[in-house]
Amino acid sequence: MNGRLLLAWLRTLLVQASWNYDRMVGVGAAYASEPMLRDLPGGVGGERYKKAMARAGQFFNAHPYMAGIAIGAVARAEHEGVPAESIRRLRHALIGPLGSLGDKLVWAGVLPAAAGIGLAVAATASPLAGALSFLVVYNVVHIAARGWALRAGWRSGTRVAQALTAGGIQRGLRLVGPIAAVSVGLAIPVLADWLAQDFSTRTRLSIGLVAGLGVVLSRWLVPTIGALRYGLIVAAFAIVVGWLW
Repeated sequence: MNGRLLLAWLRTLLVQASWNYDRMVGVGAAYASEPMLRDLPGGVGGERYKKAMARAGQFFNAHPYMAGIAIGAVARAEHEGVPAESIRRLRHALIGPLGSLGDKLVWAGVLPAAAGIGLAVAATASPLAGALSFLVVYNVVHIAARGWALRAGWRSGTRVAQALTAGGIQRGLRLVGPIAAVSVGLAIPVLADWLAQDFSTRTRLSIGLVAGLGVVLSRWLVPTIGALRYGLIVAAFAIVVGWLW
């Protein structure tokens, strides 16, 4: 099964390739799980294989990096002869948790952390080095996460909840937010100094003043604005005003 797990892992990279409104990533999940279903009793032409593939291609949605948990768990359930209705409920039950887990680990953690590292390297070394640093850090983590997810799902089967509540996952959820905050927090002043290196002292002070006033005014006038848009608007406005000053 190791060779087929490897093939399934490679196929998880394409889980969103056939995304559609009807089945979301269901078809992609079926494509990824197919290597793990080939050795069901009867083989590729057998009835169990055909029915398992039909079930695997039904509606499913999850964070693409965490979808492997469901893909592996469902494939294991098919091998264990779990009833079709139980498999359907298992897939459906994993949609919300996997989406939430991926959002917290990746979009709110790994992505901003990698971006902070890339920005800091761009400011201290070169833009090309910064871009490469971001790509290396982000892709190494997300590719490894896909592999872990698939193996965890395959090992757990219908007991997949144990994988989602394991100590490693919980520690990761606790640590990834602070790591991202520290990464971005350290990168911002380094990047700001790099961007403003050609400005005079007076211009730098004006940028800081405008940014500070922008923080106060924007939070007062538009308290519900998202943090990312808020930060980008304030930074852009401050730099433009400082340059014009």
